Amino acid sequence: MEIIQWVIIALAIIFIISRFMPVKGITQLTSQEVKKKLKDKQVQFIDVRTPQEYKSNHRKPFKNIPLHELAKRTGDLDKQKEVVIICQSGMRSMRAAKMLKKQGFEKIINVKGGMGAWV
Repeated sequence: MEIIQWVIIALAIIFIISRFMPVKGITQLTSQEVKKKLKDKQVQFIDVRTPQEYKSNHRKPFKNIPLHELAKRTGDLDKQKEVVIICQSGMRSMRAAKMLKKQGFEKIINVKGGMGAWV
């Protein structure tokens, strides 16, 4: 009985750690680092917040594709080009980045801290 408890605890710890480990192929950049890329026409900038959040505060050239729509709108994006993703805090954009990674995108950047950290 004790061994089963330890196995369950170990699996829970592995699961929690895996949630916070960086994903291979997804780069984390600060807003300052991303600002240097804003004029690059070869980069796709995606804001995965809700339309209301986007309307109240957004940065050009970020295009609003809410997280819940992203899976069905990946055809609008070029898998060969770099994708920079932002949300409010960096959590939804990381989920979006993982989703794009699974769909074959290779150059993905998540904005650390999201719009909340935009300086």
